[in-house]
Amino acid sequence: MFSQDQGIVDKLLVENEKFRVMYDRHEELNKQTDKANIGALGLCDDTLHDLKKEKLHLRDELAVILEEYKQQPD
Repeated sequence: MFSQDQGIVDKLLVENEKFRVMYDRHEELNKQTDKANIGALGLCDDTLHDLKKEKLHLRDELAVILEEYKQQPD
């Protein structure tokens, strides 16, 4: 996620607690949805859908923080 901006992501993970918490939650959801998609984690379709929605919402919020950081003057 955000591999083109990995340096900024690494910096935000250290400096911005809100970013770090959301990033960690996104990674957790990513693992859960991957497991569910291959059948290693039994989730009903509604639950999987909700997890994917939350993951997408977090990614959008992380992208906003990332863009705001990039807009800051050096």
